[in-house]
Amino acid sequence: LFDGIYPFYPQQRKAAGFDISTIIVIVVFLTLACSFLLIIPGIRGRARLYWTLRVLLSLFVGVVIVVVQFTGDWETGWVQANTSYKSFSPALVNDDSGLHIGLAGVNVTLRGNPVRQINETIDYNEHFPWNFGADYDHSYSQGLQKGLPSPILYVAEKFTLQSPCAVHRQYRIAGHYASAMLWVAFCTWIISNILFSMPVLIYGGYMLLVTGAFMIFSLLSFSTVRNSPMCLIQIGTRTLHVAYGGSFWLMVAIGLICFVAGITIVAVHHLNLDLLKTFFDLREDKAEEHQEMPEVFINPHVVTKNL
Repeated sequence: LFDGIYPFYPQQRKAAGFDISTIIVIVVFLTLACSFLLIIPGIRGRARLYWTLRVLLSLFVGVVIVVVQFTGDWETGWVQANTSYKSFSPALVNDDSGLHIGLAGVNVTLRGNPVRQINETIDYNEHFPWNFGADYDHSYSQGLQKGLPSPILYVAEKFTLQSPCAVHRQYRIAGHYASAMLWVAFCTWIISNILFSMPVLIYGGYMLLVTGAFMIFSLLSFSTVRNSPMCLIQIGTRTLHVAYGGSFWLMVAIGLICFVAGITIVAVHHLNLDLLKTFFDLREDKAEEHQEMPEVFINPHVVTKNL
């Protein structure tokens, strides 16, 4: 032992709550939302409510499209079991093992139950990337060199290129195309907001439908990994099963919202255009619509004198 720990365990890894990229995206969109809330008192009447609903809903759709690119809970799974903690050691620990699969990689979590066992703090969250430009096997080799706990290495080994499970390529390609579809959806979301501000309402509704369509395409792309059977992940005497996580179901909800909003805008445009203009604060005054002249008062003495 070296200062009470094994020398090939350099430090204890703590679980990460949020990725730094996720925090940056959320802060940017929150800044935009707060900036809008500062100017909302200057909008009079019922239009204030319409503006608030439109802007906040649009910002929520935009932030979700970007944030899910960096989240790691498209598929998740947890299992509690008694398992060996270190290689070549008979000591068993009771822990919660978690698997979190995202578009760009996989996170393996190990948390002791209780956290303090065998004179160590068992609280790990390790990320192994597989996005294009990253080397998953190299990250796994680094984990071996650092001496990560056996449950983490066992789960991470299932996704390597040499693993008999052969799921690395499926997850990597599916995540890549799902991410590409989401970036296209983000671009169409920007175009829809531009069209609504021009204003070209019906084309903005069409672009919302396109945005929802690309979200659904991304979900279909990621769900293709279910076509290949997943190896059993046996931790102790328990089996770790994965299911669709929060990011996946959040994208389903946002995609349906875009579809409903787009269909509603297109339908109202054909059925009741005045109602749609009212919601988007585009109504013109009746005097301007009919080009009526305002009432004019004439001094008869001045007119008589000029005549």
